[in-house]
Amino acid sequence: MKIEAKHFFNENIIELVKQNSLYRKELITGSHSQVVLMCIPAGQDIGEEIHTVDQTFFFVEGRGQAVINGVVTDIFPNHLVFVPAKTHHNIKNNGQDNLALFTIYAPAQHKPGTIEKVKSEE
Repeated sequence: MKIEAKHFFNENIIELVKQNSLYRKELITGSHSQVVLMCIPAGQDIGEEIHTVDQTFFFVEGRGQAVINGVVTDIFPNHLVFVPAKTHHNIKNNGQDNLALFTIYAPAQHKPGTIEKVKSEE
């Protein structure tokens, strides 16, 4: 899949994350990476995943846990979690509020324009 940058991007990422209520919203996709906003409701998680791309999570609001290859660590605002390609991972919201974050995939994982209102039942 050939992916090209939509346009130059320079915006306040923290405010965009705080305003987002969608489970997943592709924000910008370039030739080598992609930024996606995410909002995980209280008591939910992304489900265990493994990608062929690197993934970086940056948490803006809420509390939860990162489970990386079975190792559980706490996450909260201003924390960054890096997940190398081919690593089992899950992000869990065990707080009472939404877990608001952005994630960077390198290279891109989702089609440009991807919007998911809620987590898919895949």
